[in-house]
Amino acid sequence: MKQRRLITAAVCGLMTVILIALVRLVDVAPVGVQGTSIGLSHLNKFVFELFSVNMLWYHITDWLGITAVLTAFVFAVVGLVQLIKRRSLLKVDREILSLGGLYIAVIGLYLLFENVIINYRPIIMPDNTRPEASFPSSHTMLVCVIMGSAAILISKYIKTKPLCRALQALFFLIICVTVIGRLISGVHWFTDIIGGILISITLLSLFQEVK
Repeated sequence: MKQRRLITAAVCGLMTVILIALVRLVDVAPVGVQGTSIGLSHLNKFVFELFSVNMLWYHITDWLGITAVLTAFVFAVVGLVQLIKRRSLLKVDREILSLGGLYIAVIGLYLLFENVIINYRPIIMPDNTRPEASFPSSHTMLVCVIMGSAAILISKYIKTKPLCRALQALFFLIICVTVIGRLISGVHWFTDIIGGILISITLLSLFQEVK
């Protein structure tokens, strides 16, 4: 199991690097809004035109993102309570500390890709006047990582099996709706969504290994 997780992390990490290279170097054309150059342009343009723009799904996935942030907040509170009661950071559950490291990694990657722009959004977002960074879909990455890690850890803190399974099912449902909804909302290119998924699997595989 340990070797399988490391292999999964390595494969998905490598696929992320390859995808970035493809997006930067292959079939790059000015098909984006305001003439921005987009990699794998034929594929991305085809998928974008297939679904067009649906702001309802954008708002739905935004609310699901807030749900993910609230979930992360709950685990942060659990860690804070343990720290206060046990009076030592080293006595906080290893899983909670690992979760904190996972969240920091997500924030770090978000800041990285906000400054190292791989692709621009296919549309100008409301209240903006210029294209924004689009790769990877940070929303997809955020929800997948937070809800995925919550599904992994929930059994440690909730011992009632039916409730635990119901919450895990809910977490996975939120992930699926977010990924699909973000794609059909039209605020990201297809490769942005794939990039977010690959990075999430990489981080979650490493998280399972160290928790």
